[in-house]
Amino acid sequence: MASLLPANVQRVKSNTGDRDRMTRIGFAYNQKPDDSTEFEGQLIVPGTSSAGSVDEEPPSFGRALGARSGTTAAAVSVERNPSVARADDAYAEWDSPETIAAVERALSGLGDVVRLEASADFPQRLREARPDIVFNMAEGLTGQNREAHVPAICEFFGIPYSGSDPFTLSLALNKARAKQMLQFYGIPTAPFALVESLAEAKAVKRAGLLRYPLFAKPVQEGSSKGITERNYIRDGGELLPCVAELLEVYEQAVILEEFLPGAEFTCGVVGNGRDARVLPIVGMRFDALPEGALPIYGFEAKWIWDTPDCPLQMFECPASIDATLREAIEQVTLRAYNALGCRDWSRVDVRLDALGMPNIVEVNPLPGILPNPEENSCLPKAAAAAGLSYEELIQSCVIAAAKRQGVRLGRGRRAGGSGGGGTRR
Repeated sequence: MASLLPANVQRVKSNTGDRDRMTRIGFAYNQKPDDSTEFEGQLIVPGTSSAGSVDEEPPSFGRALGARSGTTAAAVSVERNPSVARADDAYAEWDSPETIAAVERALSGLGDVVRLEASADFPQRLREARPDIVFNMAEGLTGQNREAHVPAICEFFGIPYSGSDPFTLSLALNKARAKQMLQFYGIPTAPFALVESLAEAKAVKRAGLLRYPLFAKPVQEGSSKGITERNYIRDGGELLPCVAELLEVYEQAVILEEFLPGAEFTCGVVGNGRDARVLPIVGMRFDALPEGALPIYGFEAKWIWDTPDCPLQMFECPASIDATLREAIEQVTLRAYNALGCRDWSRVDVRLDALGMPNIVEVNPLPGILPNPEENSCLPKAAAAAGLSYEELIQSCVIAAAKRQGVRLGRGRRAGGSGGGGTRR
């Protein structure tokens, strides 16, 4: 009978010839669909309203949380003249063929790469491929723990993988739970309330729990999905219509945060433990947004206004800040990275409050890694400022993960040049 041990375990006990073979790297990803593509046995045509379309059931939408309380979003008339159709962002978290190909090229410098698209048959193909380590950039398909699916399956089969573990990925995706963890560790983050229905939003409004202006977000989305200018709530009169729209469209709870008025930064982190370091800080130049736009880096700025033909020059890296502020941002970034249990790499978004204090906006353990510099992907931009090529950035994540778990990279070498078994933290 063939052994059920993962390949990396078998190799340790095998002969010298096997030790000399190239590392087998599984590459887990989700690819953005074409205009018409097959998904889970149904034909999906983004932008249409036919059965099974993105408008009705985009891949990361959950069941309606607001409906559990018996109060539906339809109870409030919504007249907000949306600038962007909400369903347009359904696949925003998934990666393009160009990004997937660029990452594959980078990984090939460390071993033989096996593509493993994170679709329904991923567990079977993972087991058949038997990689020594998996590089994970898959955002997942459905559910509150979708970003944790690939790591959880890897753990089930005992296969090492890059990045954070299932718990951290699920925790960070839930903005409210992540902020509660930050608060527990005394890490600054904006005051907030979580509402699952209009009744709860009305209670927040009556109690005066938060100071206006507020900013509303779906509690479990990434890549600026559901984060547009119309989520800015100036006063109580705008609260319920905004919450109603988000509950209806994204079918999940809504987080209401006091709006932080200061400058915004994004910070890439690479490494683990004492080796973890913050890359050069990226500063947001909101003056580069269209005239009259709110000072936020939301869906419009990320996916609509910033185009190859007319790129937004809204990033400054390294940010023009003094050493005191830079150290404060780096300190709070590393505290958040460690508090949430991030591993290998992450992107941490920071914004200053009215007193100039750095606050954590959110932590993203599956950071965007678009290869084209003109597409303004913040982690590659920060890496470039640190002197790292795109390939070196991708490889640094794999090297950190391999070192953490004692996996050999290349031909007959151990990550970091040392032996020993790996740890999962």
